Amino acid sequence: MSSEKRTRQDASGEPRWLDTTEQHAWRNLVEAFELLMRRLDQDLRANFPIGMHEYELLVRLSEQPEHTMRMAVLADEVGMSRSRLTHIVTRMEKRGLVSRCSIPEDGRGVNCTMTEDGHALLVEAAPIHAAGVREHLIDLLDEHEIETMRDTFRTVNAHMRTQR
Repeated sequence: MSSEKRTRQDASGEPRWLDTTEQHAWRNLVEAFELLMRRLDQDLRANFPIGMHEYELLVRLSEQPEHTMRMAVLADEVGMSRSRLTHIVTRMEKRGLVSRCSIPEDGRGVNCTMTEDGHALLVEAAPIHAAGVREHLIDLLDEHEIETMRDTFRTVNAHMRTQR
C-alpha cells in the first residue's frame, strides 16, 4: 500500500473522515476564503480596472528585479495554471499593464514584465486593498491569532509546494 493511501485511510482501510471540529474548521476556512476574496475583488473592481487575480500578479511582479518574472514561475507562485495565467496576462497586456517577451537565452521561456502603467495602477490600488485586508481580516484577530494563521498557512503552503 502506498504511503498516500495509508494517510488517507485508517488501519481498517476506511477513509479518515473529519470529526465535527475538523469539519467545521474546514468549512469555515473555505467559506471565509471565498467571502474575503469576493469582497476584496469587489473593492478593487469598484475603484480600478482590475480584480484580485490581476492585483496579485502586479504585486508579485513588483517584488522582482526589473518587475519581471518568468511566466512559468509566476504561475507557480500564484498557484494558477499556466493556461489561466496566460489568459489573464493577455487581458492585462491589452490594457498596457504588463508586457511579455521571449527569454533570449532560453528560446522557449517567456518573461512577463510590469509596465509603468501597471506599476502606477498598483501604487494607486494598494491602499484600497490593504484597507480591505485590514478591515475584513487583520483587525478581527488578535496578535496570537495572526501569528497562528501565519504559521498554519506557512506549513500548508510548504506541504502543497512539495505536491506539485
